[in-house]
Amino acid sequence: MFNYLSVLIGLFYIALGVFVIVYRFFLVQLDEIPSYLLGGLLILYGIFRIGRAIYYIRRKDEEDV
Repeated sequence: MFNYLSVLIGLFYIALGVFVIVYRFFLVQLDEIPSYLLGGLLILYGIFRIGRAIYYIRRKDEEDV
């Protein structure tokens, strides 16, 4: 269950990163470069969380067989 929640949270981080890049806002108004950096970092972290969750899901499925 936790790994599936990790996938959902990863999608949330990706959406938040896109939001920061498009609207240039994250708790305060951001300039162009910081919004790209923060948004990109959030997107990368979301991808990392999803990848890690998928890895653990596959590993658990292989152990059950």
